[in-house]
Amino acid sequence: MSDVTAKPAAPLDEVMLAMDVVDTLRHRQDLAVRELGTDAKEKQLIDKLRDIYHQQGIEVPDHILKEGVAALQESRFVYDPPPPSFGTSLARLYVSRKKWGKPVVAALAVLLVLGVGYFGVWQPYQNGVAEAARIELAEGIPAQLDGLYQTIFEETKVQQAVLDAEALRTRGKTYAAEGNREAAEAALTDLTALRDQLRQDYTLRVVNRSGVQSGFWTIPDVNTDATNYYIVVEALNDDGQVQSLPILNEENGETEVVDLWGLRVPERVYEAVAADKQDDGIIQLNQVGRKSFGFLDVEYNLPVLGGAVTRW
Repeated sequence: MSDVTAKPAAPLDEVMLAMDVVDTLRHRQDLAVRELGTDAKEKQLIDKLRDIYHQQGIEVPDHILKEGVAALQESRFVYDPPPPSFGTSLARLYVSRKKWGKPVVAALAVLLVLGVGYFGVWQPYQNGVAEAARIELAEGIPAQLDGLYQTIFEETKVQQAVLDAEALRTRGKTYAAEGNREAAEAALTDLTALRDQLRQDYTLRVVNRSGVQSGFWTIPDVNTDATNYYIVVEALNDDGQVQSLPILNEENGETEVVDLWGLRVPERVYEAVAADKQDDGIIQLNQVGRKSFGFLDVEYNLPVLGGAVTRW
């Protein structure tokens, strides 16, 4: 065994007393002596400390008082914070986790939900919509154009309808190949309208019923020396039902779907219809023309000038 005898550790109560002495020295400005210098100053300080504890009813041995004074000078029982470092910052962050833990966890949960919603739901949905639109433009619209053209080719009885359908199909496919969806859909709409026009089947007649005028005349704004004469007509199918048709208004250039419109005719036709009605209140020759299935235009029984108005 070693011949050196280890110094026994001081009892816990003496250590606590020494710490209390240091604490007292720190908080009593009148006792703060950083450099004692001489034994006399040290004895004076110890005497003051003894009186302080004696007034509190505590008897502290002199060697404890000396130990406390020495500890103050040696900076014992003083906590020196560690220097700033990454490890120190992590440690302080961990210690304060109760303050920031719940908000951070909540924020991470929100980000997780948003991330799953965006990358797992919204983005696949958007990609699906974009892919469907691409397929529709590349395949769907051209297929519809071909189908409409074939229908028109089979149903028409006039060559002009085939020529018009071919032009519209070519235009629509060209726009679809270029990625111009709006223009391609416009061509598809026009081709559909052409098919519907071919399928129309009705008789055009002069309106002859109470409360509705059978004709009228107007003076156009662009030429106040002229007079335009119109007879009011309607379209009826084979069952006698009135049909609503798209009619181009020559006064404003707009197309409206109406069941009554004014058809511009020569003055002599207007006068003949007026005389026919004035005779006995009934227009005997009221059939103006016939639009048959497979044809584009009305075959008129009376001379017409081709213009129409939807409002008067």
